[in-house]
Parts: sequence; structure tokens; C-alpha cells
Amino acid sequence: QVQLKESGGGLVQAGGSLRVSCIASGLTISRAAMGWFRQAPGREREFVACISINSRTTYYADSVKDRFSISRDNANNAVALQMNNLKPDDTAVYYCAAHVTINFSYASKTPSNYEYWGQGTQVTVSS
Repeated sequence: QVQLKESGGGLVQAGGSLRVSCIASGLTISRAAMGWFRQAPGREREFVACISINSRTTYYADSVKDRFSISRDNANNAVALQMNNLKPDDTAVYYCAAHVTINFSYASKTPSNYEYWGQGTQVTVSS
């Protein structure tokens, strides 16, 4: 059974930083493109960042570019999202997702391409 478990969310003031992490079990993430998505109350789930198996391909939402950084540690089956200069608009539940692929350079911004999802971790940014 595949499980993705997020951690590291919390409450931070605007301008602060947080690092959210995701640990996979039941799946070797060296076989999966990984992504982070978020959903704020009353809004649809939206793409944040994604990374290919070989880390050579990364994409970011325009709203987080130059503030957020996605990384992965295949040896430890983990992916992380470093979030700097946080803004109140970044407040949301952050979800980790995995898409099994044989293309080491593939990364996807599309939620429907991902087969596995975590339960999410809450990030709240106060003004």
C-alpha cells in the first residue's frame, strides 16, 4: 500500500520560512515524478511545484517562483518544499503527490496525472 506522509506545516508570520517534507512508503520514489499542490478554503486544488526523478526538470507556479524550492532525496524516499518569504496568500493545505513513470526527466503540473496523494499538511501565514 502506497502512503505519502507530509510534515512540517505550521503557523508562520509573513516573510518567514517553512520547509514541508513528504516521506513515501510502499513506493520507491526513484520511479516517480513528484509534485506539491495546495488547496485553500473555498478554492480548487492548485499546482505549486514539481520535480522529475533525476531532478533535472522542475516547474513552479508563477505565484511561488523565486520563493519556493522543491528538492528530492531518492535514497531516503523523500521530497521537500522549502518556502521562503511566505505571504498570507500561501495559506493552504499542502499536498504531496507521486506519478509513476519511466521517464526520468518527466514532471507534471497537472493534478490528474498523479496516482498517489498524501493527506496534506496545513500551512498558515499570518499578516
